[in-house]
Amino acid sequence: MILREMLIDDLDQVMEIEQDLFAVPWTREGYFTFLTRDDSMFLVVEEKGEILGYCGLLMVLDEGEVTNVAVRRERQREGIGHFLMEGMLRLAGMQGITAVHLEVREGNHRALNLYKRLGFQIDGIRKKYYTNPVEDAILMTRR
Repeated sequence: MILREMLIDDLDQVMEIEQDLFAVPWTREGYFTFLTRDDSMFLVVEEKGEILGYCGLLMVLDEGEVTNVAVRRERQREGIGHFLMEGMLRLAGMQGITAVHLEVREGNHRALNLYKRLGFQIDGIRKKYYTNPVEDAILMTRR
């Protein structure tokens, strides 16, 4: 497995994963826009030409906001999400990012546990933030 920057050529595989995992998936155009910005970092984990997962971070000054983290359904629970996030946090730190924020569905217990293991702390709730189904968002930060 290798961790690397997401490329425009990766979007076919990224969109497959996105559409499989999310009730309201990002669009291909949305990813394309972020991939061309200087204030964003999008990474993929690849194995033998197959994208296993991806994550994104938007950066403003010394803070970052995680946009998304996704791992192919059939490859979940193998540590790929941890590998992705750990790599992104390390690279963000090298770019001077001192605080990283994210939001996660209240019912996404696997993701909540992953973020806690990575040192994120709960610092708020956004009531009824998500749709399909309606669910609160847990706000977390790692400093």
